[in-house]
Amino acid sequence: MSSPQRTLSKGHSRNKSSVTKATRPRSSTKGPLDAEDDPLTSAAVAAAQAAQLSPTQQSTPLRSPSGIRRSAAASPVPQLGEARPKEFSFLLRPEIYHPLTPLNVPTAFRNSVKQPDASVPLEDLIAKGHFRAAAIAAVQELTGSSASGPLDPRDSKRIFELLYTRLACLTLIDATPLAAQEVKALEDLSDPRVYVDDATGEHLVPWELRVLIVRLQGLGFGDRRRSVMSYHELAREARDHIIKAAAQHDNSSRELWKARLRDLGIKVASALIDMEDTAGAAHHLASLKDRGDDKMVLSKALLWLHVGDVENARDCARQCSGEGGTAEKVILALCNMADADFEAALEEWQSLDDLDDEMVGVNKAVCLLYLGRMQEGRELLEGLVRAGQTSRTLLFNLSTTYELCTDKSRNLKLRLAERVAGLNETPAGWEKTNADFKL
Repeated sequence: MSSPQRTLSKGHSRNKSSVTKATRPRSSTKGPLDAEDDPLTSAAVAAAQAAQLSPTQQSTPLRSPSGIRRSAAASPVPQLGEARPKEFSFLLRPEIYHPLTPLNVPTAFRNSVKQPDASVPLEDLIAKGHFRAAAIAAVQELTGSSASGPLDPRDSKRIFELLYTRLACLTLIDATPLAAQEVKALEDLSDPRVYVDDATGEHLVPWELRVLIVRLQGLGFGDRRRSVMSYHELAREARDHIIKAAAQHDNSSRELWKARLRDLGIKVASALIDMEDTAGAAHHLASLKDRGDDKMVLSKALLWLHVGDVENARDCARQCSGEGGTAEKVILALCNMADADFEAALEEWQSLDDLDDEMVGVNKAVCLLYLGRMQEGRELLEGLVRAGQTSRTLLFNLSTTYELCTDKSRNLKLRLAERVAGLNETPAGWEKTNADFKL
């Protein structure tokens, strides 16, 4: 069964109590992630929020890329209209980036004719799922070792596009520890002297990259609480954008920022769980509201299952807007698997066969394995591979099945790697690692 992805620091004690037992009384005040049905606050509340010190201002100041120690509270905010071009040469140094070895890639992929050469454009590498090659190409362009020559250190748009490609591709090829080390070079993204456009007042780092950096910096600096604080900072900014969009009657922008705010809410809950603050995660999850599409309900259920609270996950199933719909069946099937009731779970998954979804097929095969119907489970998983499905979860479960079926599973896993390497390239990712096949 696949599980949701995850992300302690001093000052935050471990909490191993149940999710219903809080270690301290919870404050009734609202924070920037309390996204009610009406996320717009009154002018007084908005002014009060703007006057609050941010977590970054309250924490120990970081060192700037130039090595000069600075305090965010003492940093002068550039006046709008001042044309002060920013330059990011400190992100173009080759020593920041780690070399990527192909030794963790099965031979079938390393020797494949589908392996791209250095002339393939970065966009094509991503489109065909060559994420390791794309991560390498992004660094070559960043450091000026590509055929296009050195980058202009003032070209912030291209620099951050390449940096996002590099970090995202590293996480996709299971090299998150490397990404967490490389992201340290950006230091404090809240510093307006480095990352805010003086002429427009807009942040120069794209939103998607900023959200990704939050988790990676929490890992890289060994401070999980940092992630929660940074998510709240982004949420405060998202609420400001919602207010501005509403004032300008820009509904599309308003909905975009509301969606981003809801996404941050889920990420905060996930970060709290990674900190083992299950009581805090439970309290936070209870404050999140669904928008009628069951996405928030499903996210909540997955997080409840992650902390082992099956009853609350079942409550989420009852909250689904569509009675007997897909989200409700998925949640109930996962709950049955968590309770080791694999017969009931199998029935739920079989009722979703019309979806033709890999997730349904993999979980159905897992149920068959636990019910002792190993051959049926193996055939189901192999059928998914023949149909072109090659997710890490699918390959790992099929490799586990081979180990359960025979003492000579290595040959079966090597043949599986060859079969997958022969499939067509796909944006979901073509090249796999040894870990995917348990080699």
